Amino acid sequence: GYDKDKSKRWPLLVFLHGAGERGSVLEMVRAHGPHKEIAKGRKFPAIVVSPQCPERQWWDVDILEAWLNDVTKRLRVDPDRVYLTGLSMGGYGTWAWSCARPDRFAAIAPICGGGDPTQAAKLRNMPVWATHGDSDPVVPLAQSQAMIDAIKAAGGSPRLDVVKGGQHDVWTDVYAKEDIFTWLLAQRRK
Repeated sequence: GYDKDKSKRWPLLVFLHGAGERGSVLEMVRAHGPHKEIAKGRKFPAIVVSPQCPERQWWDVDILEAWLNDVTKRLRVDPDRVYLTGLSMGGYGTWAWSCARPDRFAAIAPICGGGDPTQAAKLRNMPVWATHGDSDPVVPLAQSQAMIDAIKAAGGSPRLDVVKGGQHDVWTDVYAKEDIFTWLLAQRRK
């Protein structure tokens, strides 16, 4: 429906992939997350975009910010409805980027990631829905828990869903359901 109404501004969902999708083959970004769901035929009432992190590199907030500035100039984006989600390395990127630019996003949904709890107070007014498996052998649950605890200590009300018996790939079930996307798209930047 993007081309039907040239005056309409659209919500923007930004997805940050995990370490396994780094490189220069853009098709790899469809392995997980919203793009996997789109490839299966799912429709989103939003623009969905994803950068690809170069091989052997980590998400760089300055580069991500420049990329997003370009995206929002080229597309009809509602600046009050920009959402960020990511898994594993992308979960770390979600925490880092939102802490660096808490004014940029309407809401975030990091999955199986972690961040710097000393920066988490910046997210006290941000709608946050994190998810992590309690049996994750790659990124310990304590990484997400530390961020949630720090936001709460600063007066925020983040949500953390702990998946009992959940391994590192809990994102498969999270992104396959409507809940996270319905919640994200209902948020507006304050």
